[in-house]
Amino acid sequence: MLLFGLLPIDPVRVRRWLVACLCMAFLVLQGCATVERPDKRDPLESFNRTMFGFNETMDKYVAKPVATTYRDALPSWFRKGVNNFFSNLDDLWSGVNSIFQGKRQEAGDNIGRFMVNTVVGLCGVLDVASDLGIERHSTNFGYTLGKWGVPPGPYVVLPVLGPYTLREVGAIPVDQQGSLQNHIPDVTTRDTLTVVDLIDTRASLLGADDVMNGAALDRYTFMRDAYLQRQRSREYDGNPPDDENNDPSVSTESPSGVN
Repeated sequence: MLLFGLLPIDPVRVRRWLVACLCMAFLVLQGCATVERPDKRDPLESFNRTMFGFNETMDKYVAKPVATTYRDALPSWFRKGVNNFFSNLDDLWSGVNSIFQGKRQEAGDNIGRFMVNTVVGLCGVLDVASDLGIERHSTNFGYTLGKWGVPPGPYVVLPVLGPYTLREVGAIPVDQQGSLQNHIPDVTTRDTLTVVDLIDTRASLLGADDVMNGAALDRYTFMRDAYLQRQRSREYDGNPPDDENNDPSVSTESPSGVN
C-alpha cells in the first residue's frame, strides 16, 4: 500500500492490466499442452514459440531495418548522447526500487547519478556521473517483487515486448508508472520519446545478432537460456547459487535473503 501512495498509479489501469494477464495466461495454458516434454523452466513453450516467431517477423521487417538506419545515419557521439539521456531517466526509477529493496548504497548511487547528470550533464546527455566514478545499478519493480518474496514464475514471451518471467509481467504497469517519460504531459513528446527509446535500444543490440546467428541452431532456445541465465545472475546480485537446478524461473525460493 505504501507503493501505491507514493506513485500515481491508476487503479483502473492496473485492473485492466491484471485482466489482460489472466486472459493471456488462459491462452498460454491452452497452447502449452501441445509440447510433449516442455523444459521445466518453460512450461508455456508452445505459446512462447508462437509469440517468438511473431516477434522475429516484426523485428526482421520493421524493428531491425529502422534500427540499422538509425545506427548508420547518425554519428556515434549523437547516439551515445541519446542512450545516456534515457539511461539517466532509468537511474531515478532504479534508485526508487533500490530503496524498496533495502539497498542504501545502490539507491544513493542511482539517485546521485540522476542528480549529477541532470544538472551537470545537460539533462543526462553527458554521463558525468560515470566520469566521477558513481556506479549505475539498474533494477526495476520486478526485482523488487523478488526481494519481497514473490517467486518469478515461468518464462513468458509477450508479443512485441519479448521475454519476461511471469513476475515481471505483473510488474510492467508499475514500471510504466515509475518511468519519468510516461509522465510528460504532452502526448506527442511522450510518444516520440518512447519510439526513440525503443529504436535506440534495438540499435544497441545489433551487434548481438551475429553472435546469436552464429551460435544458435535453435534461436528460441538460445535466447531463452541466455535470458534466464542473465535473470538468475541479477536475481542474486551476480552471485547465484551453484546448484543449477535451483533456477529462479521455477523455484519457490526467493532471493530476498541474499545480500
